[in-house]
Amino acid sequence: MAVRIRLKRVGSKKNPIWRIVVADRRSPRDGRNIETIGQYNAQTDPSTIVIDEDRARYWLEKGALPSERVAGLLRTKGIYAKGS
Repeated sequence: MAVRIRLKRVGSKKNPIWRIVVADRRSPRDGRNIETIGQYNAQTDPSTIVIDEDRARYWLEKGALPSERVAGLLRTKGIYAKGS
């Protein structure tokens, strides 16, 4: 099973909040996920990024690939190095 770490949109219309989830690559964006490991809110100043570092590292070690946006968030938090 190909596993990705990506964003899942929640919140109301015109008020998005994103959950950082581990999901099967084939499932839809807001569909089924394996585990929720954090959340991201770009509407606050500064942006709110909450990530369970232990679980993120666990999934990265197991071979989960982050999406481009999530890779940037993980780099911001110091969890994921460029080229990893």
